[in-house]
Amino acid sequence: MELTLVLVVALALAFDFTNGFHDSANAVATSIATKAIRPRVAVAGAAVLNFAGAFVSLEVAATVGKGIVDPSAVTLGVIMAGLSGAIAWNLTSWRLGLPTSSSHALIGGVAGAAIAASGLGIVNWTGLKDKVMIPSLAAPVAGLAIAGGLAFLLLRIVRRRDPEKVGRIARRGQLISASFVAFTHGTNDAQKTMGVIALALVAGQPASEFHVPLWVMLSAAAAMAAGTYVGGWRIIRTLGTRLTELSPVQGFAAETSTAAILWSTAHLGFPVSTTHTISGSVLGAGAAGRQRVGWVVARNIGVAWLVTIPAAALTGALLVSIERLPAGPVLVAALTAAMGLIAWRSRERPPEAPPAPPAAATAVAPPPAPVRS
Repeated sequence: MELTLVLVVALALAFDFTNGFHDSANAVATSIATKAIRPRVAVAGAAVLNFAGAFVSLEVAATVGKGIVDPSAVTLGVIMAGLSGAIAWNLTSWRLGLPTSSSHALIGGVAGAAIAASGLGIVNWTGLKDKVMIPSLAAPVAGLAIAGGLAFLLLRIVRRRDPEKVGRIARRGQLISASFVAFTHGTNDAQKTMGVIALALVAGQPASEFHVPLWVMLSAAAAMAAGTYVGGWRIIRTLGTRLTELSPVQGFAAETSTAAILWSTAHLGFPVSTTHTISGSVLGAGAAGRQRVGWVVARNIGVAWLVTIPAAALTGALLVSIERLPAGPVLVAALTAAMGLIAWRSRERPPEAPPAPPAAATAVAPPPAPVRS
């Protein structure tokens, strides 16, 4: 039991690390794309702010730990299988460069493992619908609308101003807005791992009550920060340049919208997807400036969003059967470590940071070309 608990905590922190590098794009992709900040400086700053944000609230941790599955019926084996399923999906989607939801991967993995072990009744379906599904569907729509409206307003305000000065101010503003995204990402995502570890402590020590000790908060925040510093460069490229191209003004609008939504949902205890939120905001800001949108990329991202929970749930359910074998917990941990090693060997280096282009070329979205009859 003690060995299994140690392995579960280690896997939870490993998931938190993958969550960090998988989702680092959420905070830094647009700022890197608009040349507001150099890549390595961006991920370093995001790592520090992720760590700080993890200590603001525990509402999301309580939702993940108590609001999705019945804590009294969950075993350490179920949590281990669920975490491994979530890690497997995070690594797969990162390898494909798809900005999927680490939150949905975690919830799907744990729910799938729990259903395979104890049946459908172990899942709190009302909590899953009200606390996870509805907010996560609403967040990207809200991001699209808020970022689109803010970008449209800002572009109208600055359209007759000096483009060089606008670009310089907007890039400085992005340093603030991107920092807020990184801080709120820590407030939202680091808590999910805290909730899972606290759930594991209850499963390993049935007489204890659900709470999040300080060492859990510190270790989860540190694992998230370390993963963020590593940087998921494939996904950073997808969000920063392949989905659409933003001017600094539009990047500021997308980041501000995302941060406001994450801050609100974290304090309401909704474990929404930061990835869904920033993706919707980027699309909204791009549409406001009539920018090119990579619809094929957007379609692939949408499909990946739809299959995240089922894929992680299926993987978690399959791993439950392996966990039940003799030395099953060690075998599951070894399989997960092997996946992580393969992914680490195929990681990409950070992009070179070319000098910022003239602000006049990027400060304000260009007007649409006239249509010739």
